[in-house]
Amino acid sequence: MTISNNVASLQANQTFLNTTANNIANVNTDRFVPSDTRITNNSTNTPKANTRLTDDNGSQKSQTDLAKEIPDQVVQSGVAEVNVAAIKTQDEMFGTLLDIKV
Repeated sequence: MTISNNVASLQANQTFLNTTANNIANVNTDRFVPSDTRITNNSTNTPKANTRLTDDNGSQKSQTDLAKEIPDQVVQSGVAEVNVAAIKTQDEMFGTLLDIKV
């Protein structure tokens, strides 16, 4: 995995976090149909976020499921931390290699 893959993963996870945050913010909005984000790998094996509206069940109340959205936020926050740690480690390794070459 390269830094660009970690950056792409961070961007995909940011889209995921934005989607879940929007869903949570609209939990009291009548007739709100939440969005759902899936992170997949594209043809170049780089993480990509795909967002779509969930199926409308016709409810007059918000269809946001907090039992899904809040754990998703926690998991995606952890994923972001892992990607940042990987980028920092790769950056430190490149710095060490440059110090050796000089």
